[in-house]
Amino acid sequence: MKVAFTSSTGEMIDQHFGMSDSFCVWEIGPDEARFLETVQVGTGGDDEEDKIALRAAALGDCAIVYTMQIGGPAAAKVVARKIHPMKTGSEVRVEEIVGKLQEVLRGTPPPWLRKAMNKGSMPSFLED
Repeated sequence: MKVAFTSSTGEMIDQHFGMSDSFCVWEIGPDEARFLETVQVGTGGDDEEDKIALRAAALGDCAIVYTMQIGGPAAAKVVARKIHPMKTGSEVRVEEIVGKLQEVLRGTPPPWLRKAMNKGSMPSFLED
């Protein structure tokens, strides 16, 4: 599954969702994980709502986004795109989160994570 991180360096989750101008995207599975790309967010948009929509759209086929903080309206836009927002509350190393996710994936993932893992692989009428 693809997971995005708000990071200024690619090493630390150190950005607020609404302030991040790029996202580091990883492909994460139970046994393998690899960095895929850095997605740049356009600077367009007339207001805060447009800027949030641009960030949510940039995450495309990601299942999860990890960020230090995310406001309610931004979280709602992300969830509407079937992306699960996760707040760290403080700076955390990306590799630490990747390792923890892999550990959970090797066990019995919670229902929200199983659904995120299957993002894009099920017909929409089966998702609910």
